[in-house]
Amino acid sequence: PHAEINALTSAGELARGAALFSTLEPCNHTGRTGPCTEAIISAGIARVVIGIKDPDPKVSGRGIARLREAGIRVDLGVLAEDISTQLKSYIHHRKTSRPFVVLKMATTLDGRTAAPDGTSRWITGETARKRVQQLRAESDAVLVGAGTVRIDDPSDSARVNPCTQWHGSLVDLLDELGSQDVLQLLVEGGPTVAAAFHRENLINQYIFHLAPALAGGNDSLPVFENSGIATMSQLWRGQIVTSQQLGDDLEIILEPNSAKQETKL
Repeated sequence: PHAEINALTSAGELARGAALFSTLEPCNHTGRTGPCTEAIISAGIARVVIGIKDPDPKVSGRGIARLREAGIRVDLGVLAEDISTQLKSYIHHRKTSRPFVVLKMATTLDGRTAAPDGTSRWITGETARKRVQQLRAESDAVLVGAGTVRIDDPSDSARVNPCTQWHGSLVDLLDELGSQDVLQLLVEGGPTVAAAFHRENLINQYIFHLAPALAGGNDSLPVFENSGIATMSQLWRGQIVTSQQLGDDLEIILEPNSAKQETKL
């Protein structure tokens, strides 16, 4: 059941004449459960406070219209920006039918992700690695390249479903994952995989974990392999969303300059 149904069930008769607060517009269609709007009306709710409209074409605006039609006061837009940020993966998926792609890379201060022999354990400290486990748990799928599997043998211990191999284009991969209701994809590959997603402008959020370390030399692996940048005018520039210290390391979260506009409804 949706959250509204659970809340109404828990409240029982106390819901009659009460106000209901919801981050997302209640649905007005029958899916795996009945319409939340009808449950709200039947429960006798007098007022509904909604953060944002649901961008799902099956819902958008219809839930609000049904509640108002039933004489319920509806207030829309409370904490809308905060909620849009919190639900950006869901919003992106409903608008594009693809998962929100997050690239996470651990690097030295001089932008190196691995030693010349390919080893990368460990660039960052324990606090940053615990943060990665959190990112994995927040994501519906984790993607790594074949090179990462061969060299690092990652356990991806936050995962609960078996590994799946993919041979094909990245666009087709995202379409397939989107059709499986994967809302957020965490990419943890090496320079080759990272560059492939980056070149095709498929990354919605970049998370860099910077360690207070230097690799030096020309043989250590960079963040992106063959980025295609030949001159300063070609530099990719994003916006820093947030940053925080993780033990001795620094986390910087970047998004493309168009991302802020895309998440607004």
